[in-house]
Amino acid sequence: MSLTTSNTSLAAPPVSSSQRAPRVAFASLGCPKALTDSELILTQLSAEGYQTSREYAGADLVIVNTCGFIDDAIKESLDTIGQALAENGRVIVTGCLGTKMGENGQNLVQQVHPKVLAVTGPHATHEVMNAVHRHVPKPHDPFTDLVPPQGIKLTPRHYAYLKISEGCNHACTFCIIPSMRGKLVSRPIGDVLEEARKLFESGVKELLVVSQDTSAYGVDVQYRTGFWNGQPVKTRMVELCERLSQLAEPFGAWVRLHYVYPYPHVDELIPMMAQARILPYLDIPFQHAHPDVLRRMKRPASGERHLERLQAWRAACPELVIRSTFIAGFPGETEAEFKTLLDFVREAEIDRAGCFAYSPVPGAAANEIPGTVPEPLRKERRSRFMAVAEAVSVQRLARRVGATMQVLVDQAPARGRRGGVGRSYADAPEIDGVVRLLPPQKISTQLRVGEFTRARVVAAEGHDLVAQPL
Repeated sequence: MSLTTSNTSLAAPPVSSSQRAPRVAFASLGCPKALTDSELILTQLSAEGYQTSREYAGADLVIVNTCGFIDDAIKESLDTIGQALAENGRVIVTGCLGTKMGENGQNLVQQVHPKVLAVTGPHATHEVMNAVHRHVPKPHDPFTDLVPPQGIKLTPRHYAYLKISEGCNHACTFCIIPSMRGKLVSRPIGDVLEEARKLFESGVKELLVVSQDTSAYGVDVQYRTGFWNGQPVKTRMVELCERLSQLAEPFGAWVRLHYVYPYPHVDELIPMMAQARILPYLDIPFQHAHPDVLRRMKRPASGERHLERLQAWRAACPELVIRSTFIAGFPGETEAEFKTLLDFVREAEIDRAGCFAYSPVPGAAANEIPGTVPEPLRKERRSRFMAVAEAVSVQRLARRVGATMQVLVDQAPARGRRGGVGRSYADAPEIDGVVRLLPPQKISTQLRVGEFTRARVVAAEGHDLVAQPL
């Protein structure tokens, strides 16, 4: 990915060795895949002796990692860049928005904010660091200082994202991510497993596997055999999960899968989930259920086939939790097609569902599909969808009342014996519900952030559970 610099950029004065280490403020927006890009940049900054700052004001430089997928994300990214420019004035932009062009063919970021120092696209650590060096020279040789083996993380210490690939081979008509992040490129399996090992050894209790298409891991290299720890390992999702479960077991850690397309080989993961070797949780972006809408979206399979797979999976692993995302009001969507989607959510009993009202994305093929659904109707269908999805979720959660579950504690008081907040295996951080933990009844029971506790579910409230630590 080439780096584009603004004509208004100013050269930074050199930083002498006697001065304080330069400070870089950082804003990370978008999905977990963007978050891992941010972590790579922060790790390199730390390795080279830069300090990081939470405040824009007073920092020597600000880096903003952007999202450019839908209109709301673009607005948030542009607003964040504007805020950083107002409070600091020296801003480098990276991420997906950096690849988008404005109406006049100029880079959109530079069109809106011409004073940014540099703009690059996603997964461009090298280009970002070159821009940092140009405007705030590095204070020392990176080989003279140590950084944590797991790198710098933006997540709490007890969980981390593990990105296994970049890009996507799909041509979904509503999406422009392949044009921003490119075709699928799988990371070498040895590198992925080595990063996972370091994360577990650093104290990570939950590893969240992410990519644009986790199920397609290794397709681009024809599932070639790699090596880790002196042993051959096939570059394939199932074999990766096998090794991750082995790495996690001594630490009692969780492995959670995101962005899983329901390809046939996903069936091979279900026994591992039934045996609790990886979490019985699948994040599957179904997007719709009616076959005609799926064809217009250029999505694989049909709602009926999805339903059959889900029923077979739950028969083999009754504890399986399914989270998914859907689009309401896609071009050409009829009321009958939308009702098919609602029926699917009810019959499939989707545990956690999110829904977007269709939003035209510049450059997406869906813009050319006839039958645009009026925006008020799109929003109305989204509201109807969420009402159905929430009712299904509440029913699913109510079944857990009385059960005893392992809960990973995310928040706990520093002193005293008050309650806390945690998550069960059914809850991914920041996108699903939580488990609100009551004060422990036993004096010997202490809630500690980043540790597991056993708790009995006493109530279900909305998207959350209430549980009593044992």
